[in-house]
Amino acid sequence: MVDWHSPAELARDADAFSKLIHSLLGLYIWEFVTSLDFDIAFITRKRVFRWPLTFYFLGRYCLLAALIGMYTCAQAVSRKINCQGLYTFNQCMGNLAIGLASVNLSLRTMAVWGQRWYIVVPLTAIILGHWSLLLHGILLTAAWVPEAGCVITSTDSRILSVTFIYSMSLDLLVLILTGWKLAHPSSSGKSKLVDMIFTDGLVYFIIAFLANLIATIFMTLNLNAVMSIIANVPAAIASTIVASRVVRRLANFSNDSAEMFATTTTGSSFAFRPSQRSAMQPNVSLGKQQPSGVHVQMNSFSAADPMAIQYDAAGRIVKEDHYDPEAQIISDEFKRPPY
Repeated sequence: MVDWHSPAELARDADAFSKLIHSLLGLYIWEFVTSLDFDIAFITRKRVFRWPLTFYFLGRYCLLAALIGMYTCAQAVSRKINCQGLYTFNQCMGNLAIGLASVNLSLRTMAVWGQRWYIVVPLTAIILGHWSLLLHGILLTAAWVPEAGCVITSTDSRILSVTFIYSMSLDLLVLILTGWKLAHPSSSGKSKLVDMIFTDGLVYFIIAFLANLIATIFMTLNLNAVMSIIANVPAAIASTIVASRVVRRLANFSNDSAEMFATTTTGSSFAFRPSQRSAMQPNVSLGKQQPSGVHVQMNSFSAADPMAIQYDAAGRIVKEDHYDPEAQIISDEFKRPPY
């Protein structure tokens, strides 16, 4: 039977934690550098900045700051420092990253629902509850140990467990709301955007849920001060990476191929880009010549769900055009008598 509170076991766990931090820092720096062109595009004004991206950038850089601080605690310290102050900074930055990852996905869900108040208000209240747990206070203490550096001496596993369970519940709610809206028949025409958002949301939930579940298990077991938080950092990194990728994918989709979709009752559905002409031109085919002259056959369209939607880089609906369900799109060119 392992004595998790023995000095030898605590030393082994602390060494394993420091090596894990080293590896995770390398992973996140790779993810950060490979996606840095997205950040540079806003700095050089090649992309238009919108306020929801504030949460994306804050979460991205807060996690980087937390990892650098934890690496300093675990690897780079050779003389006595204020360990408690450094770990307080790390905890604050890490909690901010976790909270901002959930905010990024919640904003996307609000956009999918068209900023409906009955979605925005409850989600905002739930997010505020999440932040009240994340910013509850200092949940761990650390001290300087000669020849070992900064060592975690105690943690509040109860509050940490509640926080991660709350995070998993929020992620599940976001997935359900997004999936429910996108699976609704009124969204059937937006096939490309629906597939991308739903798939990304599903992947995000699975990764974040598993990462948070592992962290919650370790905190619930409460083996010792180090093992209680050893899975917190991987959970924060997983949540931030996948949430950031979802934001970038949606921004790139809107920037490069923003599409408007309209469904029809006469057959297939059509997708066209905003750069195209606003009026859809009819498809014209010349039928057989009858005694009364040449008949012009046109494909006319009416909308079962008469709506065309355009999304911006943040995933918000910026344009929603409604068409008359009974109207047929006929070019003025073909309103003249048969010739």
